[in-house]
Amino acid sequence: MKGLDLERLQAYLDSPPLTGTMFAGGRSNLTYAVTDGTHRWVLRRPPLGHVLPTAHDMAREHKVLAALSAAGFPVPRPVRLCTDIEVIGTPFYLMEHVDGTIFRDAAMIEKVDFRALTLTLVDTLADLHALDPAAIGLGDFGRPEGFNARQVRRWKQQLDASRSRELSGIEELHARLAIDIPAGGSGTVVHGDFRLDNVLISDDLRVNAVLDWEMSTLGDPLSDLALMLVYAGRPLLEHDGRPIAPIDIPGHPSLDEMVTRYAARSGRDVRDLHWYVAFAAFKLAVILEGVHYRYTKGQTVGSGFDTVGAMVPALVEQGHRALEGH
Repeated sequence: MKGLDLERLQAYLDSPPLTGTMFAGGRSNLTYAVTDGTHRWVLRRPPLGHVLPTAHDMAREHKVLAALSAAGFPVPRPVRLCTDIEVIGTPFYLMEHVDGTIFRDAAMIEKVDFRALTLTLVDTLADLHALDPAAIGLGDFGRPEGFNARQVRRWKQQLDASRSRELSGIEELHARLAIDIPAGGSGTVVHGDFRLDNVLISDDLRVNAVLDWEMSTLGDPLSDLALMLVYAGRPLLEHDGRPIAPIDIPGHPSLDEMVTRYAARSGRDVRDLHWYVAFAAFKLAVILEGVHYRYTKGQTVGSGFDTVGAMVPALVEQGHRALEGH
């Protein structure tokens, strides 16, 4: 299997013969379901080829999962971290397999109360931001002071590291973001990529587990909220074989309702949210440009990567519009 040598993993675990499949939908770290016939695990490893600095850190993912699961927040429980690259060629970790549904298809969503599901996600994000990092063992997981300014610099560096073509307006968007950066409040654990298809949902629409913690750190919680809003308007789902944005599906609450719900549950001031939305659009544009870069180099695994690059210009435009109050 591309990206995972099951025989070497079996020898490392001293287990019965293993079988595995790769989960679809991932655009960065690679994720596999693995079983020995009795036990089920999920394995996470970095992507093939091009790896940006500070990205795809398996030890960080393992640490945040361990802390959050111990605190009772819905995440998979980590089982084992391996930093020895001799095992499968890269660091990886195993976590427990959690049952649940990832909603990627509009036909699935139309069968449930989508408004209730979306507001549950908003509540879950607010609950994450309510956790005291020091109290759960994550006091050293990041530097909240100056978080927004560092993020503006960091994602510009990530863009430069993945640049393979000209992108109209993206340099100007970065410059506009850097002019008036919100100081932000006290830091919380932030997920960094919180969206509908990064969450496992139970049959009764509870959150069984929040997935994909590769960009988590201590930082400004409004960055998570803004990215969630940007994702709501992006084509994450499939409808009759065509991409569709979650907000275009009947039942999805308005963005204003999501913001109001978050503000009420968290008690946070959301008046500067337009800047955060603009930055979220810039960040997502850079992430997708990195995926596009790996696709052009033949370093992606799976399908759907050929359309990623076309999403970037619209995000750049959205960032500019957000700064103008739209």
